[in-house]
Amino acid sequence: MNHLQFFLICLAGWINRHQQNVIEYLQEEIKVLREQLGKQPRFNDDQRRRLAAKAKKIGLKHLKEITNLATPRTLLASMPVSLIYK
Repeated sequence: MNHLQFFLICLAGWINRHQQNVIEYLQEEIKVLREQLGKQPRFNDDQRRRLAAKAKKIGLKHLKEITNLATPRTLLASMPVSLIYK
């Protein structure tokens, strides 16, 4: 392994850890906001569509691990047919 490969592996590891820290922070922030809200939020059609478009890229298995505000099945069920078959 040369120095460039070693550097790139170290950089990729650092980026991965940083991204994981950001994800964990955002998940905790959502939990705090949900506690302050005190109830399940209601999403309008545009919000559901935006969440569903992002949810499709993640997939049901991973959504079950990370979703906080809406259930994965709700997100995927509200996805327009045009997005499902893209």
